[in-house]
Amino acid sequence: MAISEENRTEVDDYIQTFPEDVQKILYHIRSIIKEEAPEAQEKMSYSMVTYILNGFILVHFAGFKHHVGFYPTPTTITHFKDKIQGYKYSKNTIQFPFQQPIPYDLIREIVRYRVEQNAKSTEGEEME
Repeated sequence: MAISEENRTEVDDYIQTFPEDVQKILYHIRSIIKEEAPEAQEKMSYSMVTYILNGFILVHFAGFKHHVGFYPTPTTITHFKDKIQGYKYSKNTIQFPFQQPIPYDLIREIVRYRVEQNAKSTEGEEME
């Protein structure tokens, strides 16, 4: 995907290191996050695309050879445990293999949940 030099970011540079089919997936995930959390700050951190909202990490994602790693939070993984059963996951990450359809609706749902949790934390409420 061609990005003009004036609009290029370090995240674009990162995504463009992947094959074009993977770039499309990563750009789609990026667009979902930007739609659901338009105020979130985007940056690279620990070699992952990272989103920060109201001073708190919202989510990270990163491309790998065979999957995209999606990093919400451990409480989010627990909250969505029933919906992520078909994927490899740990307390910090969910792996979405490239050979399977990427569950964009689930990613959107997770990001919405994280935005809600983030709002609670900035209001002084405890996160679950």
